[in-house]
Amino acid sequence: TIPGLFCLGEANFSDHGANRLGASALMQGLADGYFIISYTLGNYLAGVASSSLASTTSAAFSTTVTEVTARLERLINVRGTRSVDSFHKELGALMWEHCGMARSRASLTEALARIPALRDEFWRDVSVIGGAESFNQTLEKAGRVADFLEFAELMCQDALVREESCGGHFRVEHQVDGEAQRDDEKFCHVAVWEHAGDGRAPIRNLEPLAFDNVKLATRSYK
Repeated sequence: TIPGLFCLGEANFSDHGANRLGASALMQGLADGYFIISYTLGNYLAGVASSSLASTTSAAFSTTVTEVTARLERLINVRGTRSVDSFHKELGALMWEHCGMARSRASLTEALARIPALRDEFWRDVSVIGGAESFNQTLEKAGRVADFLEFAELMCQDALVREESCGGHFRVEHQVDGEAQRDDEKFCHVAVWEHAGDGRAPIRNLEPLAFDNVKLATRSYK
């Protein structure tokens, strides 16, 4: 194991045993991402020895404090008219409809056109009540939704590039007689997206998958 590295979503098998295609994998990702990892990471970090953490006098710590403070102030100072929950629900509905259990080039292209517009509206019209000096659940959720807006766009970009159906990723264009159609020749790899800076397209890095003891085969329910 690697300390501090946690397995989430479709790669996790805690809820269903051996994972299943479609809805089960999607629900696993939703549950792990929103309910499980926040508590898991908090519990892990609480047990990390303070000696292994960056000193509060270090340059890295000072930079992080400055960046986080600026982000919180930006969220509070928007002073818009729409609640954080309304943006969360709209983004959730958009992702469910266009990047859910069934995805297509058309649906993903539409999502990629709508998400940036929704993100712009969020930073222009979100309403965060209260301040950052005390515990503020609205501010906490606003930060999460801001992250969701970035991650949602990346999910759609990745789903659009992957021209096959595999696991919880089902592209309606890639099926045979109702069965998911993988393309192992082109997509037998792990894709890791790298942040290239604000306003710049992320970089897609590839790592080929190697199978030494198990022969790669197509799963069929027929």
